Amino acid sequence: MTRSALLVLADGRFPAGGHAHSGGAEAAVKAGRIRDAAGLEAFCRGRLHTTGLTSAALAAAAALGADPYALDEAADARTPSPALRAASRRLGRQLMRAARAAWPGPELDRLAAAFPRGAHQPIVLGTTARAAGLGPEDAAHCVAYETVGGPATAVVRLLGLDPFQATAVLARLAPELDRVAARAAEAAHLALTEGPDALPAASAPLLDLTAEQHAAWPVRLFAS
Repeated sequence: MTRSALLVLADGRFPAGGHAHSGGAEAAVKAGRIRDAAGLEAFCRGRLHTTGLTSAALAAAAALGADPYALDEAADARTPSPALRAASRRLGRQLMRAARAAWPGPELDRLAAAFPRGAHQPIVLGTTARAAGLGPEDAAHCVAYETVGGPATAVVRLLGLDPFQATAVLARLAPELDRVAARAAEAAHLALTEGPDALPAASAPLLDLTAEQHAAWPVRLFAS
């Protein structure tokens, strides 16, 4: 296993398209639910333990080589918002382009051919991790960090929040990221024998509702 590949995959400069998405933070800022570092931390914690855990488990299962068709259906079932489903597939397409350039191989080629309109982003990420020689917990860590890192970066732009404070939020959440990644990887191993129903289905209904509202805004800084 190469940990350097994990650093490349988790690097914010990896051209996977995440910079264009706020993970629901833009809508939360407009609604007044995020006003400062404390609000950002609460938002990130809630997102991490709901949609973050769910996505991390999907990615971990893909990294283990689980059936991508079944995982994609499981991702659809766990993403009730049409806007978020569309965003996930857009991110999956962008990540696929970057992944095939960085770690070309037959598994990524097959996934791209099977889902020409884009597989869900966690499934692409997990398959990418597998192609890079990484394991399920590595894939889960990437998703967990992205779950909070994306909103933190977005809020710096949306509120002019001190980036030192945003980084401190991520540092305080680090132990919880580790726990979520471990839970996700454990569930992924279970799913290999019991099927995708063994994967977490934690949800955040408010994120789903605000994603639909955000998608209808005529002017917005972020795609989601």
